[in-house]
Amino acid sequence: MKISDRRRVTRSGLEVTLLGLGGAAFGGLYSQVSAADALAAMRAAWGAGVRYFDSAPMYGLGRAELLLGHFLREDGEDGAGATVSTKVGRLIAGERHTRDGVAGAPSNPFAPEWRDGLKFTEVFDYSYDAILRSFDDSQQRLGRPGIDLLFVHDIGRATHAERHDFHWRALTSGGGFRALEELRAAGLIKGFGLGVNETDIIHDAMNESDLDCCLLAGRYSLLDRSADALLSKARAQGVALVIGGVFNSGILAAGAGRERKFNYADAPAHIAARVDELARICAKFDVPLGAAALQFPLRDARVASILVGARSAAEVATNLEWFEHKIPAELWAAIDASG
Repeated sequence: MKISDRRRVTRSGLEVTLLGLGGAAFGGLYSQVSAADALAAMRAAWGAGVRYFDSAPMYGLGRAELLLGHFLREDGEDGAGATVSTKVGRLIAGERHTRDGVAGAPSNPFAPEWRDGLKFTEVFDYSYDAILRSFDDSQQRLGRPGIDLLFVHDIGRATHAERHDFHWRALTSGGGFRALEELRAAGLIKGFGLGVNETDIIHDAMNESDLDCCLLAGRYSLLDRSADALLSKARAQGVALVIGGVFNSGILAAGAGRERKFNYADAPAHIAARVDELARICAKFDVPLGAAALQFPLRDARVASILVGARSAAEVATNLEWFEHKIPAELWAAIDASG
């Protein structure tokens, strides 16, 4: 298994490399990341053969898309051979929109403060017009006349709670899915799906629209295997799945003394204890816990690719080492036996 190996994600023939680079860190997730460090991280990933890059308008309120677009134009051979995904469902707006009566996005457990974010606000909108506007805005930030994959970002009850039905109607009867289908039919995108942290909403979406590929974060990892049934349903319907959040917000990659995050918040005691147990098992086989966490989803042929984040070229190098680290079958058996 090589970093540059590819698996198909749409019926159009679009493929992604097994390892992809996610862009949340470049928006300042948890800590500031300079433009120089972000570009160096992308350069290191590109040099190792990574050709799948994911971003979102939400990440730094536009900053991550701007940096990715700059890299692909200036350092990434103008994106030749690259697959790029971004997201829709949040419009990035200026303050005047809130003064004019358009409310900013409500409090969202999956939307931490952006330390390097641009001076905009975000507005949830999954309607027909908003999907098309978001696509246009992302094209401009990325500097690309087309985008390979669009993911509907954070639709679902985990994010929206009592407002979920309102947003779901905008995506379904309000024409959001129809806008995505039209973009695909016109050849402006090669596929679409959901980019979420929960499995149930992907089940629902597969019953509503002809999806190509979904990005699921945090639900198929060493700490959470709740996506198993979804993986089988997706395979049966020809929907590819990209797995993000393989470190569950960092706790599976954190070293001693580092802040331990799980699902975008401070890790509860029982999760920290389970991670300590997994680390002890990995140590018996001389395998870094991060390597086991990174490689775990790709053991499953139902997974098309994994996305990892990085704040620097050094973090990219660590992820590359973990991806290539030899892991004996006995380790996986020991982890499974541990519960």
